[in-house]
Amino acid sequence: MLYYLDLFGTLVFAISGVLTALDKKFDLVGSVVIGLITAVGGGTLRDVLIGRTPVGWMEDQWTLVAVLAGIVLSYLLKPWIIRLKRSMFLFDTLGIGVFTVLGVQKTLNTDLSLGVALLMGVVSAVFGGVIRDVLCNEVPLIFRRQIYASACLAGGLVYEGGLSLELSPLLISPLAIAVVVGIRYLSVRYNWSLSIPR
Repeated sequence: MLYYLDLFGTLVFAISGVLTALDKKFDLVGSVVIGLITAVGGGTLRDVLIGRTPVGWMEDQWTLVAVLAGIVLSYLLKPWIIRLKRSMFLFDTLGIGVFTVLGVQKTLNTDLSLGVALLMGVVSAVFGGVIRDVLCNEVPLIFRRQIYASACLAGGLVYEGGLSLELSPLLISPLAIAVVVGIRYLSVRYNWSLSIPR
């Protein structure tokens, strides 16, 4: 289940990257690069940091197929996708939830500590978007008022807590993803933030 959600999240992040590039008037090559970086940037950085090489997308051709599909869909269906902006937000939020769980899981498989695994879960989820925003000359979303990385931290903690209680990953993975999605949705719905008053 997580594998197919991973591919879905990769496709959605690729679409997000390409749409950002198109809004910035990038050409085809620039849009493809931004789409690829947005989709696999976080996982690539995580794998390099934990010493897992070749990185994940180099070993799985379906990841590149998902990226390519996202790029093609972005060009063919741009007006329709933009009209589904609210749905894209939910898909993007689901994507960061999935990537958080996968990042924690893959890091724990290398016998690193729980703290490092939690951090790598956040890196997996948000750093593709960070690299995208930097290359597109935007302030990265995790540096703005919105709750973003904090939702991933909460989901990662739920996942690690479930593992510590020896619960089945099949049970705690959907729960952790739901925590990320729920916090992210509620923070946008009710304008929550972690900004410090001046």
